[in-house]
Amino acid sequence: MSEFIKKIGVIGAGQMGNGIAHVCALSGFDVHLVDVAPENLEKGMAAIDRNMDRQVKREEITQSDADSAKARISTGSDYAGFGSCQLVVEAATENEAVKKQILVDLCPHLSEEALIASNTSSISITRLGSYTDRPGKFVGMHFMNPVPRMELVELIRGIATDEDTFATFRDLTLRLGKTPVSAEDFPAFIVNRILLPMVNEAIYTLYEGVGSVDSIDTAMKLGTHHPMGPLELADFIGLDICLAVMQVLHEGLADTKYRPCPLLTKYVEAGWLGRKSGRGFYDYTGDEPVPTR
Repeated sequence: MSEFIKKIGVIGAGQMGNGIAHVCALSGFDVHLVDVAPENLEKGMAAIDRNMDRQVKREEITQSDADSAKARISTGSDYAGFGSCQLVVEAATENEAVKKQILVDLCPHLSEEALIASNTSSISITRLGSYTDRPGKFVGMHFMNPVPRMELVELIRGIATDEDTFATFRDLTLRLGKTPVSAEDFPAFIVNRILLPMVNEAIYTLYEGVGSVDSIDTAMKLGTHHPMGPLELADFIGLDICLAVMQVLHEGLADTKYRPCPLLTKYVEAGWLGRKSGRGFYDYTGDEPVPTR
């Protein structure tokens, strides 16, 4: 079904976008990676180099595999290069206004047959699809972070998504070596509908003084065998992303149990976004992360 896909476009060279480009190129697809900021493209390509080199050292792939995959990736700063792509994945920041503008601007550059996916972790696929000229050829394709290591992809139909389109994306997911699960088009889908309220509750636990950063994360790691504590995980995801998902849940489901913790809002207002900004629930400026509360 996905055999006609030879070249995949990716919009956004951040953590998710460069990870998607990485796995697509390693699976034998030509990839065109675009970001409006040249420095983001440089960082994204450097991350791909670093992550593939790590896979070579772990003997997960060969040096030849890595070299061939890197050679399949081209970069650009506009959408002109997407004309030869059979499929484009939007992986920009989790902000509906930004995604809407990208989708509106993207469509005139695509062939009539081209498919589009959004890597959104929470926003309505039906609504995003309505901003395109091809809602039947649009799906949610939510990769997990970090993309090269995580096995799951959530596939989400919009109300207008054609069954053939969905089947093609399911087949593509398998070709990328990932496991697809089907999720309905409700706020935050499956993983984040369950995960982010847990993270938000951990932040409330900190906010209300029930435990410190260290005690909360240690309790969840040792008491439930989670590989990362919820506050450490929040920093890894990005506190701005955590807040955006909680806002989508709160607004979309109109239930007070999804109200973002005020402390999460304050951290984002302060620019303390977690690992990517050097400070969140931990300070990452030293050799070892140190709790900030």
